Order: sequence, then structure tokens, then C-alpha cells
Amino acid sequence: MKKTLNLILAGVTAMGLALSAQAEDYITLASTTSTENSGLFDSILPKFKDATGIDVRVVAVGTGQAFELARRGDADSLLVHDTAGEQRFVENGYATERADVMYNDFVVIGPANDPANIRDAKSAAEAFAAIAEAEAPFTSRGDDSGTNRAELRLWENAGVEPEGEWYRELGSGMGPTLNTAAAMDAYVMSDRATWVAFGNRQNLTLLFEGDEVLFNQYGSLLLSEEKHPHLKHDLAEQWHNWLISEDGQQAIADFKVDGQQLFFPNAK
Repeated sequence: MKKTLNLILAGVTAMGLALSAQAEDYITLASTTSTENSGLFDSILPKFKDATGIDVRVVAVGTGQAFELARRGDADSLLVHDTAGEQRFVENGYATERADVMYNDFVVIGPANDPANIRDAKSAAEAFAAIAEAEAPFTSRGDDSGTNRAELRLWENAGVEPEGEWYRELGSGMGPTLNTAAAMDAYVMSDRATWVAFGNRQNLTLLFEGDEVLFNQYGSLLLSEEKHPHLKHDLAEQWHNWLISEDGQQAIADFKVDGQQLFFPNAK
């Protein structure tokens, strides 16, 4: 009886250890609301798990907040879209490697009647200047995200300091910002992927696109083991390498909404 009990206890212990090990096979990824809201992760994460057995738990925040999570050691990996900020992150010792993963572009959305007449603008700077001159309502994420940082650069290019009643800084993600723009009949800058996946358009339509300054690059970063030795660096490296591998790049290319490809792989 004692021998049987010992065998049972040994089996339970082994099962517990196996379950514990299995539970550890995940990483926390700090990424952007655009990758989450578009549905990209729902498409590619199961493929990564099938290939490696590793779960990826996504914390979707603005790029600035994602940097802060990684800086504090609260995320194992980063996938964001602010190339200059990413390069500084590496230079400051918080990451050891950065790699291009994919790109898409930003677009300017607004009410169909286009009160600032940006449809015919020849550049993004001209479109933004026209919105400011008309004092047409504009909703800004205002959350230090990659999109918000790109938007602020465009106002600077236009020679405009956005302020006043017409300019609303919301401090929210891309989806909620689009919802507010729809409710207000306001202009808004969005990444194309979130806009295509967005269902509550009401009177909003895509009004301006195509300027090369609207290019939107995403990068993956390997975090510093020296800064944060407690992180799951081995698992995070598998994720990073899969993203830039042929399989990962194909998974990104295969993701479409209504037949439209939303992200374009460009790992070197």
C-alpha cells in the first residue's frame, strides 16, 4: 500500500512539475494597439505556438508605454513602431538588437464632406496645415504612441503647433480615438491596419494617403540580459527570430482583412 502511495505521489509530483514547466513556456510581449486591434496577433500567434510551443501574452499599449514596460523589466520582448526611439533604446543599453519586421502606412481620415478640403492636398504637411487653418475638429491619440509621435512630427513639418478647441488630445488607443472621431465628425490620423479593421466608421472616410512620410515601420527588439537577467531571454529570442524568419514573414504576409493585406514583411 505504501509503495502504491509513493508511486501515486511521485506521479502527481512529476505531473505538477510538467505542468509548471509548461506554464512557464510563455513570454510577455509589449506591443502596440495597432497590431492588436487589427487582428494580426490573432492570426500569427497560433502559428508561432504550433512551431515552438511558446505562448505569447500581449500587452497592447502605446509605443511610449511599451518602451517603459520594457525599461522596467515588465516585458520579455518588444514589437513597436518608432524606429528612432527603438534605436535610442538600443543605444541606451536596454536592448541588444533591433530588427525590421514589417511595415504599412498611416492614413488621414475625416468626415466625408471634408471641411478642410484635404482630399486634394499634395503632401501630408499641406493636409495638416489645411486642417489647422480651418480649425476643423481633430482627434489625437495623445498617448505617446508610435502613431502619436508620427502625428506630432507631421504637425511640426506643417509649421503648426496644434492647440485650441479644435484639437482634442484623448490619451487613448487607436480604436477609441477612431470611435471619438466618428462621434465628432473629426479628422484623425490612423495606421491603415486599424482603419481597415475598424467597424464604426459612421461618416468617416479615408481622405489622404500616399505621402512617403506616412511610411510606418515596425521593429522587434531583443532586451538586455544584463539590465534584466530575470526575463525569459531564450524564449523571447525564439519569438524574435521567428518573426524575421521565412515562416514568420509568410505568416505576416498571409494576414488579410476583407482580402486586403495589412502588413508587409520586410525583414533583412
